[in-house]
Amino acid sequence: MIDIQIKEDKLDTQTCLDAVADPGAGGTTIFVGTVRNQTQGKPVVRLEFESFIPMAEKEMRKIAEYVTQKWDALHISIHHRVGILDVGEIPVIIAVSTPHRKAAFEACEYTINTLKKTVPIWKKEIFEDGEVWVAAHP
Repeated sequence: MIDIQIKEDKLDTQTCLDAVADPGAGGTTIFVGTVRNQTQGKPVVRLEFESFIPMAEKEMRKIAEYVTQKWDALHISIHHRVGILDVGEIPVIIAVSTPHRKAAFEACEYTINTLKKTVPIWKKEIFEDGEVWVAAHP
């Protein structure tokens, strides 16, 4: 099962874990990205995420399908927020269940790294003295 969501509402880790639960899973990994309070020592006030959602969902599905094939993933859940997020909030959650733990770790890492490279979701960092659009690289 592939679960892809892009939304403005807060993300929930339990929802993603529930989506990938499977009695055949020997390993389930979850990555939770959070808005940190600084970038290169400069205090961050908030982040803003924008996306071309139809294309982003399509790219996320391609990643999920690849992960399902390469690592025998039983289920994968990829949720991303758009809009304004404060420090401590969650912009992205990825959960993957596989028959074996090593595959779950590798699949989850591949997913976040590829998402940041290929999915049209753009991040703006807001500081007290300005703002900057950030290239989507891991």
